[in-house]
Amino acid sequence: MPRLLTYNVHRCVGVDRKLDVNRIADVIAEHEPDVVCLQELDVGRARTGHVDQASAIAQHLAMSVQFHPAMKVEAELYGDAILTHRPERLVRAAALPTLPGIKGLEPRGALWSAVDFDGAVVNIMNTHLGLIPREQRLQVAALIGEEWLGDPMCQGPTILTGDFNATSITRPYQALTRRLDDAQRRLGLKPSIKTFPSSFPAIRIDHCFVSREIRVTGARTPSSPLARAASDHLPLIIDFEIEGQLQDHPGA
Repeated sequence: MPRLLTYNVHRCVGVDRKLDVNRIADVIAEHEPDVVCLQELDVGRARTGHVDQASAIAQHLAMSVQFHPAMKVEAELYGDAILTHRPERLVRAAALPTLPGIKGLEPRGALWSAVDFDGAVVNIMNTHLGLIPREQRLQVAALIGEEWLGDPMCQGPTILTGDFNATSITRPYQALTRRLDDAQRRLGLKPSIKTFPSSFPAIRIDHCFVSREIRVTGARTPSSPLARAASDHLPLIIDFEIEGQLQDHPGA
């Protein structure tokens, strides 16, 4: 059964303030995901030892990697990635809109890979939205629009995931649920699974949204000491099946 893991890794700096790329990779490896969507990765940045964190984690997991730098400062990059051990093709990696004239806002972006699950291709989109509600609304409108979810190429099974910096009562979240279903709500989970802060998860801002072709079969987050220490977020893990493949497994 396919498994997706989404994880804001906080540039691989844990709540203990230790920089440890391998620790992040170990947290991920413990759950054996097919697809990994990561946010807040440093690539070649002085503050984290000039390491290409995206490639280092991918190598540790024996996965391919697609990385999009939302922020570029000369040779230093910061952004998001999709990793998988399955056949995949990058469809798009691009910036999301922001509010002009407001200082201090981080650039934001998204990336979209088409991942092949034994003949069924799933559109996987990973993003990390801004902190200001007005900015989030612009970014969600872009994700719903013609370059992303509204693109004619975005047909069939689709998963949009990442750190949205928005809870379920916000307008950006609600706009997304008019287009896709929240994986946790598909399962009717009460209480919902929360991922932030990792030391005492109280807020649900990491989400996974799915199209009707995706049947969500499980959702969880680890609570091990390793996971609680490795980043300020916990990973969100989603198990799913794909419409059309269910016919090949009558007991599913």
